[in-house]
Amino acid sequence: MHTESCRRAEETKDTVKSVVHAAAKVPSSITHGSTLLLRKLAVGLIGAVYVCMVLLMVMILAAVIGVGLVQLWVEEPVFVRERLNFDYTDVHPKAAFSFGGGSEKIRSMKMGVPVGHTIYVSIVLLMPDSDFNREIGVFQLSAELLSNDGDVVAKTSQPCMMPFRSLPVRLTRTFLLSVPLILGISSETQKLTVQILRHKEGKPRTRAIRVTLSPRAGTLALPQLYEAEILINSQLPWRKEVVHNWKWTFYVWTSFCVYILLLIFLVCHFKQLILRMTIVSFSESSERDSTTIEEVPKEPQARGIEDREISELMRKWRRSRSKRKLSQVVLGETVGSSASSISMTREDTSTVAEEDMGDSESVCFGG
Repeated sequence: MHTESCRRAEETKDTVKSVVHAAAKVPSSITHGSTLLLRKLAVGLIGAVYVCMVLLMVMILAAVIGVGLVQLWVEEPVFVRERLNFDYTDVHPKAAFSFGGGSEKIRSMKMGVPVGHTIYVSIVLLMPDSDFNREIGVFQLSAELLSNDGDVVAKTSQPCMMPFRSLPVRLTRTFLLSVPLILGISSETQKLTVQILRHKEGKPRTRAIRVTLSPRAGTLALPQLYEAEILINSQLPWRKEVVHNWKWTFYVWTSFCVYILLLIFLVCHFKQLILRMTIVSFSESSERDSTTIEEVPKEPQARGIEDREISELMRKWRRSRSKRKLSQVVLGETVGSSASSISMTREDTSTVAEEDMGDSESVCFGG
């Protein structure tokens, strides 16, 4: 009887060891699940970065196309500032400005100012503050718009004179500016700006502007000039001016519409280019899921084996317990104090075994 109880204790010990070994496998499964989750997160992050790069490239392309389309539609006002050279060998010195020559900006204007623009022409004269210019007084300044055939499209003439300064004002100004004048920081000059012409461009087109200096009647003296410049500004028609003032809004909305169209085109014809990383991540996850599904039936099978072992141990323990009770009833009266102590010891052992079996059973069912 003592040998049988020892054997049952050993079997219980083996069962507990098997349960502990099964429980030790739980952290490895948790680690595998964490690694799988981190791998999926990494693949998702890489896919998101890839899609963002594709969308950014499409956005840049849409912005370039949108701005280009608006630039083809919106007209810019003309602003020109060019130097004039008068020919003082003539009785009436002339200077001409042509829209087909000069700077690169002027050469880009093949036909001059666009039709419908209103032209404002101003002449800037830089004159020395000399006694000769003050004595001349009034002189005449004329401007003519010439067509491609050389015909005069528009003509205007305006009298001009240098601003008057009295002797005390000139002396005081010279005294206050004596140091800058000596150092060459400033000079004794006066700038005269004359708004001489206003014209709405139409047909025939304007090809050049000719400016003429003429003395007043009864004199031949012409003003002394350091330099002369012509300023040309154009004003857009009101419809085109509204579009020009709102051109940044048109830039944004046109680029946005082009962006949407490009996205639709890419999704319809190049879906693999945008969703390649997403498809790869989905395929990898499906492969992992199939592998997991194949591994899942093994766990219930192992649990079934453990349950059968536990049930077999329980049957053996109950059978031994019933035999032990029967032997205690038959031999209880004939066996002395030593036998009773032995039976008590066996009961204690069985009690310990029962507790171990209860613990092992709880652990197995808890798993």
